[in-house]
Parts: sequence; structure tokens; C-alpha cells
Amino acid sequence: MPSVYFEARERALLAGAYDALYASNERVYRGLTLNTIRMSRTQADRLLAQAGIAVSAAPFCREGRLLCDESVRAGVHPYHHAGLYYIQEPSASAPAGLLHVKPGDYVLDVCAAPGGKSAQLAAALQGQGLLVSNEIDQTRTAALKSNLERMGFSNTVIVNESTEALAQSLPQIFDKVLVDAPCSGEGMFRKEPAAVQQHSPALVRRCAQTARKVLHDEAQCVKPGGLLCFSTCTFSPEENEAQVNAFLTEHHDFMLADLSERAAFGAPGEPRRCERAVCDLKKTRRIYPCHGGEGHFMALLQRKTADTGKFRAMETERPMPVQAKEFLQQHFSRLAHGKSLEREGGVWLLPQAVLPQGLSRLRVVRMGVQAGRMEKERFVPAHALYMAFGALADNVERLSVQDDRTAAWLRGEPIAAYSAQKGYTAVLCDDLPLGFGKCSENICKNHYPKGLRNVK
Repeated sequence: MPSVYFEARERALLAGAYDALYASNERVYRGLTLNTIRMSRTQADRLLAQAGIAVSAAPFCREGRLLCDESVRAGVHPYHHAGLYYIQEPSASAPAGLLHVKPGDYVLDVCAAPGGKSAQLAAALQGQGLLVSNEIDQTRTAALKSNLERMGFSNTVIVNESTEALAQSLPQIFDKVLVDAPCSGEGMFRKEPAAVQQHSPALVRRCAQTARKVLHDEAQCVKPGGLLCFSTCTFSPEENEAQVNAFLTEHHDFMLADLSERAAFGAPGEPRRCERAVCDLKKTRRIYPCHGGEGHFMALLQRKTADTGKFRAMETERPMPVQAKEFLQQHFSRLAHGKSLEREGGVWLLPQAVLPQGLSRLRVVRMGVQAGRMEKERFVPAHALYMAFGALADNVERLSVQDDRTAAWLRGEPIAAYSAQKGYTAVLCDDLPLGFGKCSENICKNHYPKGLRNVK
């Protein structure tokens, strides 16, 4: 049940439309978003159907799916471990899809943890271009890193920085920027009782002030002609239409794009939520509970064309340690000649895209894919290497979702090896990566990380 303040405010704004817009059948929709670097949408749908995971198309993005059976434990399924999809409230997939990211773009996700929207953006890049995912809260970067590694993305950089630092270090770098701003969370009332309990006019004002600064800072990262998608999961005027109007009042080098041309879902923005509008706020988009999701607001801002600063490349590449290069030549012969970086004992395979120089001034959590570590003059491979490139490994143990060994593997148990040779091997389930093991005498010793195992 919403707060008294919230209902009174919304009824005053919406008049007789309140009951219809906030009507729902009390069902909290569960969904997932497909990872199309693993396979196409058609192939993924077929695989899910064969595995007994019934889904239907969600209206908010092409990769979104609604779970038809509420009892399905999609979060512990082998395909989830293999990064075939990300568990995500369906309407939360809308903002990233509105940017129409294409291979080769440079993309920034400003408030990225736990990683659902970053996963959508990275999948759209199809391994080309670059995604920089930022999370200001250091405690949340672990979840972001884990999710992007599980999904197998090789062209991402994770940073832990303030919005000011991003603006200063990466000005006019990105084709597409997503600002899913901190907000009062009114759209989460049905799912999270705590959101109702903490809600107040003061919270709305504080969140609007914070989001205003984030939006101002990250607009500086957009290159001329580039797009910025601003989104929230709340309904308040101060955080949505009024926020966009204030931004455009101050930033004359941006204009509001029309989301009605990109979004067949939801409803137009509401000009009555903003006084003295300088733009047509009907070009923004709202999602109400009656639209089959939770609450969201989205606006698409485009930077007008003008001269841009010179792109300066980051000098990162260092000779790969001999032991690491020999390991890759033996186990991943197609990866041995890529760009690499050794840092604090870790060996990283860098994105193929040219990295902007400004990244060297930021706190980088992950740059590309960690191939492994040097330990006492010996190279030890990392789980991330096999999640990103397991399908390219020269030594492979093949499982299927029906194979009893798959469940055992995800519990952390050793399994019988039928196809892999002696030594390190990728483990694949229906050609999707599930980490790696080490084979000896027809037994594959389990190296699946303990924190990721199915222990219940």
C-alpha cells in the first residue's frame, strides 16, 4: 500500500486516471533478459523451451522475457550459471533498450550495479566497441563484476568512481550514456515494503537533488551527436519531468528526443507535472503498474553536434608473462596474440577497442577479462577466462542440462571426464560455459568458485 503523501499527490495530478494507471492484478512479474552474445534470441528461446523454462515475450525490449511459471527457480538453473540470461524485473529492461546500442559504440553505464542494464548494453555491442560500467558504491562493485563475468563479456571496463571524476576524465567520449539515477523508489512499492516505509517528501527532494548532479556531470561524457538516456524507477514530478526540464533549461547543447518513436510500451510523459516547460515533455515515457511492470520514467537526450576534443588512447599494453602466453597457446590458441596487461600479479586480456586515456586516472576494478594470476613463476587460470572464452578452448568436457554431472558440477563436485584430455579443460553445458576443471585419470577436478555453487 502506498504512503498517504504519495496517493494524495498522485490523485491530485492524475485526477480520475489514478485508479486505472495504478491498477494491477497484484501479480509481481518475474522475468529475465537474454544474453545475445551467448546465442541468438531464437536459439535461446528454443533452448529454454527444451529445458522446461516457459517464457513469453515481454513488451519492454526485444531480449526481455516473462517467466510463465512462478515456481521455476531460474536463478539456480545451469543456463543462468552459464550466463544465458540475467534475472530482471521485466520493465527494468526498458531504459537500456531505448539507446539502440550497436556494435562498435562506446557506451557508459553510470550507476551500474548489480549489472542488469550493463549486461544488456554489453550484449548489444556483440564484443565490439567498449562498455564502461561505473558504480560509486565500492561494496556493490563485487556483484557488478561477478555478473558481467558470468555473462562472458570481454569488452567491458568496471570503474568505482564519483560522477565528477568520470566527467573530468572522460569528457565527450561516449556515443551512448545510461543514467539510471538514484531515486525515491516509488515504482518499487509493490515489491519492496521498505520502499514504502522510508518514503517521504524529504526523500523525494534529496533524490531529485542527487540525480540532478549526476545528470549534469554525466552529460559531459556524451560526444556531440550522442545520446543520454535518463531513467528512474519512481513517479514523482521533481525526479522526472521537472528534472528533465531543469536540465534542458541549463544545457542548451542538448535536446529532447521523442521516445514515442522507440517505445511501443507505457504512456507519454505528463507535462502537468512540470511548470514552465521548455520542451514537449510528452516525448518522455512512463511505465505504470497497469502496463505490466513496476514504475519507470525515461527521457532520451541528444547532444547537438559541435567540435569535440581529441580522443587520446590509454597506454596499457605490456608484454604478457611467458608462462601466461604459453598457457594460452596450449589451451586457447586463438587468444595468445591479443592485447594484455599485467597488474598486481593478475594477467588481463584487454578489450580490442582503443581505450580512452582518461581511464588511467580512475579506480579500475576490471579491465577486459582476467586470464589468471602469476603465482611463484607459475600461471594459474581464472574462472573469468573460461566464462568469456570457454567455447574457444582447445580442451573441453561437454555436458547437457539433462546430464546428472551438470548438477554435480554446480555443487562443486568432481565429475567423470568423457571427452576432455588430461590437464585444464573448459566445461560446457549445451555449448555454454560453466567454468573449468583439471582432468586426470578420467576425473575432472572441480574449479567452480565456491561462492557461485548451488549449495541448497
